[in-house]
Amino acid sequence: MPTPGVWWRHGVIYQVYPRSFLDSDGDGNGDLAGLTARLDHFVELGVDAVWVSPIFPSPMCDGGYDIANYVDIDPLFGTLADFDRLLQEAHRRDLKVLLDLVPNHTSDQHPWFVESRASRDSRERDWYLWRDPAPDGGPPNNWLSEFGGSAWEYDAASGQYYYHAFLNCQPDLNWRNPHVQAAMAGAMRFWLKRGVDGFRVDVLWHLLKDLQFRDNPRNPQFKESDPPYRRLTPRYTTDLPDVHAVVAMLRSVIDEFPDRLMIGEVYLPLKQLVAYYGHDLRGAHMPFNFALLETPWEASAIAQLIEDYESLLPVGGWPNWVLGNHDRPRLVSRIGAEQARVAAMLLLTLRGTPTIYYGEEIGMQQAAIPPDRLRDPIKDSIAGLQHGRDSVRTPMQWDASTFAGFSNVEPWLPIADNSHGRNVAEQRSDATSIYHLYRRLIALRRTSPALLDGAYRTVMMRGSLLVFARIDDRERMLIALNLGSDPIPAIPRAIDWRGVVAASTLADRDGEIVAGGVALRGNEGLVVRLDRDWVLPSTQLT
Repeated sequence: MPTPGVWWRHGVIYQVYPRSFLDSDGDGNGDLAGLTARLDHFVELGVDAVWVSPIFPSPMCDGGYDIANYVDIDPLFGTLADFDRLLQEAHRRDLKVLLDLVPNHTSDQHPWFVESRASRDSRERDWYLWRDPAPDGGPPNNWLSEFGGSAWEYDAASGQYYYHAFLNCQPDLNWRNPHVQAAMAGAMRFWLKRGVDGFRVDVLWHLLKDLQFRDNPRNPQFKESDPPYRRLTPRYTTDLPDVHAVVAMLRSVIDEFPDRLMIGEVYLPLKQLVAYYGHDLRGAHMPFNFALLETPWEASAIAQLIEDYESLLPVGGWPNWVLGNHDRPRLVSRIGAEQARVAAMLLLTLRGTPTIYYGEEIGMQQAAIPPDRLRDPIKDSIAGLQHGRDSVRTPMQWDASTFAGFSNVEPWLPIADNSHGRNVAEQRSDATSIYHLYRRLIALRRTSPALLDGAYRTVMMRGSLLVFARIDDRERMLIALNLGSDPIPAIPRAIDWRGVVAASTLADRDGEIVAGGVALRGNEGLVVRLDRDWVLPSTQLT
C-alpha cells in the first residue's frame, strides 16, 4: 500500500470535467452534488484521487478557466457547502480531491482586474501587464495569443494595452508583483485549510514574461497548417529561467500542509519539462508529462520516448503519464477502440503516476457537435479539433437512456451518438469490456511491487511489438504490447518467457501459463508475472 506522505507515487489520478459528469438538479449542467453522487464509481474503478477542473465563479468565457473569484464556488456547480460535502464524502472513501488552480490569468470580471482597469493610478494597476501603444498606436510588441491574434487588448479609457496569453477576457497577472504572489498564496491556503489534497496548476510555464517586452522571434519551423500562434517562437513569453522561483514559491505554500500534491501543466519538450521538478525537487511534485498525446502511436516512437524521459528525470524525480485531457482529442478517436485497450495497459504499467481522463474507462470518443451547439470560443484555433474542445467534454455516458443517465433534460452539450452502445451500465455487466480492463489493471498495479516501484527496462522493440520489463527485488513483470492490428505469431524465444499471465487486454488469457515463445493477436497486450529466476535479456531494438 502507498507510504504515508507519498500517496501520489502509488496512486491513480482521474480527471473530471464537472460540468459534464452528472447533473443532479435538472438544469442540464453537471454539478458538485452530481459528482458526490458518483464517488462510488471511482471506488469501484480503483482510482485514488479525483482532479476537478475549475468550479470557481466564472463568466465561462473559457469553460471556467477564466476565474472571477478564487475562493468560492460558481452557482452553476453549487455552493461551498456542496463542496465541503464532496470533500467529506470523498475522504470517507479514502479518495483524494485535487482542484484546478489557474494562477496565470483571471477573468476580466475579477475584482482585481476591474480595479486595475479603473485608471492608470489604480492601486492594483501593476497586478496585470499594461503597456503603452507602439509609436504607430498599435500593440506594444508582436506577442501572439495562443487562441489567435495579438495578445494585446486596447483599453480606450486608459489608452494602454493589457496582455492576455489566451482570450482577451483572460488578462494575465503580473507574477513579478509580490502582492499578486501573496494573494494567490492566500487563495491556495483557503482551499488547503478546507482539506483539499492539492492542485493541478494551469499553464505553469507561462507565469513570467520578459521584463523588456522584447519581440518574439519568428519560428523557422512554422507551417501554414499550424495554429497561427506558432508563427513565433515564444522566447520572451514562456519558460523564462526565473519562472522556477515562482514555481518554488507555489510549492512552498503546498508544503505548509502535510501530504499534499502539486502537479504542473507544462507543454514543453522533455528537456525543458523536467526543469519544473525544481532545484532539489522543490518545484512541482510532478510536471505533467503529455508526450504520449503527441508521439506517433508506433512502437519505435513510444519506446524512444520512454527511454528519453527516464534518462532526463532528475534524481528522485517521479515520472507520470497522461493519455488524454480536456484540451486534446480523445484517445479512442486518435488511435481507435481496439488500440485503446493496449494504451490502457501501457499507461497503467509504465513507471510513475498515471492520470485517466473521464470516459476513457468506457472508451468514450469525440462527439460531433452541431454548429449551433458549439460553446468553445477557440474552435478555429486548435489544430485537429474540428469542434473546438467541446467534442472532448461531452457528458459522461452512464447508461442507455435518452440523455445517457447524465441528466433528465437536454444537456449543455450533446450526448455522443454511440452512448447506447458504450456506457458504464452496459460495460459493468460485460467482464470483457474496457471498463473491466481498467479495473483489472488498476487492481493489479495496486498489489504489484514491480508495477508500483520497480525499475523500467525496454526489452524489445520490433515492428509493432513493444516489450518492456518492470523489475523489483520481490517481483518481475514483462509487458508485451502489439501496437498494430496484425498478429505477431511468436515473440522471439530469446526473451525466455516463464511465468503466468497476470492481465490480458481481452480478458481471456489471464492465468495462462507461459513457457517458451509467446504469440500476440492483433491489438493485444499481456502482462506476465515472471518466475523469480528469470534473467533479464539484453535489449533488442530492431
